[in-house]
Amino acid sequence: MKNDVYIALGSNMGNRERYLLDAIKKINQHPSISVVNISSIYETDPIGFTDQEQFLNMVIHANTDLTAFQLLLSLQEIEKLLDRKREVKWGPRTLDLDILLYNHENIEAEQLIVPHPRMHERAFVLIPLYELNKDISIPTLDKPISTIIDQLQDKEGVRIWKQKNGVDVFALLEN
Repeated sequence: MKNDVYIALGSNMGNRERYLLDAIKKINQHPSISVVNISSIYETDPIGFTDQEQFLNMVIHANTDLTAFQLLLSLQEIEKLLDRKREVKWGPRTLDLDILLYNHENIEAEQLIVPHPRMHERAFVLIPLYELNKDISIPTLDKPISTIIDQLQDKEGVRIWKQKNGVDVFALLEN
């Protein structure tokens, strides 16, 4: 599988952890996607629309043969399967799946922008991404990810909820 991708996952409705784990299983079951690694799970304060429950967030690293647009459609289908409703912008959701990085490409289209346009402003994305790959760079920025995280105002709102502890990705998916 030739394309290297990082995907952010978030949930703040119902059994948040179950939604995240079910999404990872469904992503990995796709014949053209292979999950390589997953971050710990972080509990985070909502941003934008703040009158809602706290989120669980994490990032996964995967390889895929899909184009970025095919991947987007596959992720949106998984969101629908797991009861995602798009009613309030930045509002409560069972599941949110966002493509953060696709190889080292810059993609700007109406339906997809990669790198994710606000990822550099969001500690709940950068902290688990940094956990997975401390050397990763964001194509549109020329600063190390550690420097970007240090400069973020909202990093106190990101707390470890369930540490991965070096357990193999597939062992975590078996429960």
